[in-house]
Amino acid sequence: MILTGLNPPVRRNPAPRLDGMGELSPWHWLIIVLVFVLLFGAKRLPDAARALGRSMRILKTEVKGLHDDDATDAPAAPPAALPPVAPPPVAPPPVTPAPDTTETSTAAPTAAGDPTDAR
Repeated sequence: MILTGLNPPVRRNPAPRLDGMGELSPWHWLIIVLVFVLLFGAKRLPDAARALGRSMRILKTEVKGLHDDDATDAPAAPPAALPPVAPPPVAPPPVTPAPDTTETSTAAPTAAGDPTDAR
């Protein structure tokens, strides 16, 4: 006895597989590395990688510091009501005598035609 109505449907046109789309093969990576070596030179690439590593480390510590700051700020509860603190007493500024404006110089004024006049 053959049941024809219970057979699973047969797929005649399966959907295309996208497993390899967008992936880089080892040949692609080799070409990319060669382009970088040609553009920047073999001598500058290690320095660039070292600088990139330092920058990433600095960025990581800064982000961690921001997360630590947020963590310490979050549980801080408002302080309990404290009595107001009185400001310290202010002392009056000291009084200084006014400077003497009288001239005590005894030098005689020089004449306009004096050779010591340096105009």
